[in-house]
Amino acid sequence: MGSVGDAYDNALCESFFATLECELLARRRFTSLAEAGMAVFSYVEGWYNPARLHSALGYRSPIAYEQEATQAVEAHT
Repeated sequence: MGSVGDAYDNALCESFFATLECELLARRRFTSLAEAGMAVFSYVEGWYNPARLHSALGYRSPIAYEQEATQAVEAHT
């Protein structure tokens, strides 16, 4: 987090919403608010959180990273 007035405060959020808009919202039209809500939920929980590759995680998905971390902890106990 940056200090007041820095661009760093919103960078993560802006990056997420730009990706969401480009990958999901700009590609289709929704007939209802409920349909749009379900599409966003499916996108976030079905791809963005579990499957996307993240540079801070060594270009691994969050699930792969968590599984490796869990295995490392179990190996040391």
